[in-house]
Amino acid sequence: MHVLVMEQTKKHKKYERLYSQISELIQKSSNNPTSNISTIIAVLHHKIEYFFWTGFYFLVDGKLQVGPYQGSLACINLVENTGACWTAINQKETIIVSDVEAFPGHIACDSRSRSEIVVPLYNKKNESIGVFDVDSRELNSFDEIDAFWLEKIITLIYHQKS
Repeated sequence: MHVLVMEQTKKHKKYERLYSQISELIQKSSNNPTSNISTIIAVLHHKIEYFFWTGFYFLVDGKLQVGPYQGSLACINLVENTGACWTAINQKETIIVSDVEAFPGHIACDSRSRSEIVVPLYNKKNESIGVFDVDSRELNSFDEIDAFWLEKIITLIYHQKS
């Protein structure tokens, strides 16, 4: 149990450092959401070792379509009301999937993906506009610490430089 607490503390501190790094990059340089999205993806994808696919899907004319990402080739359109991404949108909450094979309606864009976390994304008007999606090659990669920090990090997207 003690090892788990140490690992959780280490994970929390790593996210805390990454949040500060991303926030600083955005505040000193960026004036648009696309740059912020790209910065968030690049930092997280390369700094968190279990992130295999890291990116966004956006609602476009009723379709959930891939946006900026890093990792293997993505599905361009996700079948409506199917899989973890649509579940996060429909339930308006972060979805943690410990084993994608056990998730009803899972959409397999890459068969190497084993677990996933999906965070709903809202614009400044609090309208649902898509999701932030991260896949891992390992089972049980994501937990409440990931959910907390990823939810917080994506709020930086709509920070505009003054």
